Amino acid sequence: MQKNVVLSTQATDILSAINQPNTKLGDLRKWAKDIKKNHELALELWSTKSFFARMLSILIMDHKVLSQDVLDELTKAMEQHSMDERTQLMDWLMANQLTKNKKTIALMESWVDRPLNLQRRIYWYYQGRLRWVGQTPPANSEELLSLIEKRIVKEAPEVQWAMNFTAAQIGIFQQEFRNRCIAIGEETGLYKDEMVAKNCTPNYLPKYIEMQVAKLNK
Repeated sequence: MQKNVVLSTQATDILSAINQPNTKLGDLRKWAKDIKKNHELALELWSTKSFFARMLSILIMDHKVLSQDVLDELTKAMEQHSMDERTQLMDWLMANQLTKNKKTIALMESWVDRPLNLQRRIYWYYQGRLRWVGQTPPANSEELLSLIEKRIVKEAPEVQWAMNFTAAQIGIFQQEFRNRCIAIGEETGLYKDEMVAKNCTPNYLPKYIEMQVAKLNK
């Protein structure tokens, strides 16, 4: 990614428009729809380090140039943000770019042992998402659960959440693994004491799985 970019008039105008307290993600999608794919503009917006500018940048990037080296640089730049912002940026990148191309899907599927926390997070989030979107579950659920059982307690929080999400999706959609997934939550105690707003799904696996299975069976 480029550094110390002198912003064009277009980038300056966009930055001024989106860096407002009332900006919403839907607003960024409207901007992206008008701009369409524009990788050079994406680089300019990314260089500003602004959260909303980077979110918009992701929407207008060209996924064809997202090599492992480029993604490493993007990921490291995200670490400059707060935890909430960095995970939102990485999840947004996954949903809007990395899942759109066989090459970048293959990269995500290779990230289980990457040194960058956010890339490991996306490995697990993508695996959970494959099940969540209603596809036939891939054949690697048992392998994933073995890794989760070995690693989840020691993982970084942002990765831990995604591993927990994947275990939940396996437990929800694959009855043969449900008790095993529930046991992971019981044995680790992860998210057991988390306060959850009314009508929201808890992250604690026994409750998470119970609530979602009940919805599916209605």
